[in-house]
Amino acid sequence: MNLPVTKSLLKIGEVASLSGLPVKTVRYYEEIGLLAPMVERSQAGYRLFDGQIINRLAFIKRAQSLGLTLDEIRNILNVHDQGQLPCGEVKQHLQDKLTAITQQIEALETLRSELQGLLSGWQESPPAHLISQTICPNIQDVKE
Repeated sequence: MNLPVTKSLLKIGEVASLSGLPVKTVRYYEEIGLLAPMVERSQAGYRLFDGQIINRLAFIKRAQSLGLTLDEIRNILNVHDQGQLPCGEVKQHLQDKLTAITQQIEALETLRSELQGLLSGWQESPPAHLISQTICPNIQDVKE
């Protein structure tokens, strides 16, 4: 996605409009350190941002869409802000994310198998003596 990069200073409403993010989100990102501090304030007291903020916000949005947390994104941006290309840092975070997703998929497949097993042996009318010992004997282990 090609975003316009402007050399002029932008008010926060313009930043929001160009980035597609709510003003509240831009303020929050600034507050938690994802955005470089504003360049200055206008005579009327408005926050003014360098046009490069649009590229930074686009990076943040893309990184979030890949499952990175705001803390992870902040770490990556800190590397960038030190004048280094953060691609190695990004790669490590994405590899960690992939490992976590793989583990989640395995856990969900195990849960699916367990649910299928429970449903295949489901008893609509369990024996009466089990009803008094449990809430739902189909999912609770009851010693007969």
